[in-house]
This record gives sequence, structure tokens and C-alpha cells, in this order.
Amino acid sequence: MNTIELEGNWEEQKGKLKQKFAALTENDLLFKEGMKEEMIGKLQIKLSKTKEELLKIIKSL
Repeated sequence: MNTIELEGNWEEQKGKLKQKFAALTENDLLFKEGMKEEMIGKLQIKLSKTKEELLKIIKSL
């Protein structure tokens, strides 16, 4: 998944992630240009998932 794909659908994906994982907050899902890896790292810690698992989840939304 490239940055453009993540940016283009991010608002929709963010809503779906919050539905799937109630523990996520707006701050956890804050996407800033060039900060994708930092956000993925935070999600890995909070959800106890690998990077690959998270990207697969996001891609399937």
C-alpha cells in the first residue's frame, strides 16, 4: 500500500478501523504527510499486531 492509497481513502478507512478496534483514538489514527511509518508503529504497539498484519487489515477495509 503506498502513501497515495492511504491518503486517498484514509478518512473512510479511519472510521472503519475505529469501529473494528474500539480502543483506537483520533490521535492514534492521525495521518500526516511523511509520518506513515510512525503511525503504523503506534498502531502495532496499541493493537499488538505486526506491520504486515496492520497493512493487510487496512487494505481489506
